[in-house]
Amino acid sequence: MDKPFSQACENNKQPILNILQTIFTSDGDVLEIGSGTGQHAVYFAEHLPDICWQPTEVAEHLAVVSQWVDEAKLSNVKSPIMLNVEDQPWPFTQLDAVFTANTLHIMSWEKVEIFFARLGQYLQTGAKFCSYGPFNKNGVYTSESNANFDRWLKQRDPLSGIRHIEDLIQLGQANGIELIAELAMPANNQCLIWKK
Repeated sequence: MDKPFSQACENNKQPILNILQTIFTSDGDVLEIGSGTGQHAVYFAEHLPDICWQPTEVAEHLAVVSQWVDEAKLSNVKSPIMLNVEDQPWPFTQLDAVFTANTLHIMSWEKVEIFFARLGQYLQTGAKFCSYGPFNKNGVYTSESNANFDRWLKQRDPLSGIRHIEDLIQLGQANGIELIAELAMPANNQCLIWKK
């Protein structure tokens, strides 16, 4: 059976890896929130052999991630676990690092707030969090394609939408998490690097 495949993951995996190789530099576990197909988990773990990758997904997408992880047979990718950001408690005591791609605009703002609260609760002091995706800057869209994408998102789910970096910075500060870098990426996306 063919595995589910995301062309977007295929397109962005190398640019994202280039960033992750500079921020996840010590041994430890990376928790991935919203692993999607599992393509990122497998690719990043393969190229970051000193990192142990923990994929997570909501229940209905877990089997898809498992297909990619099981086939890859990488010793540094754990079996995916079910996680909704609203879960309390999360099944961890503390986190070394967190990565998420293309999730903050899918979640409702309420869930984004809960997500940052959980990061504040579980990230170790000094730990880093990387969020990839489209973001608005200075209250405006950074491209026409992002504006079109945001309209499409809101038609699909009025609670979703591209988030404003300034709102996320405030949310981070309220939970002891500081934005330390905004890195431009292909296709009008960005990597936001945060530190607890």
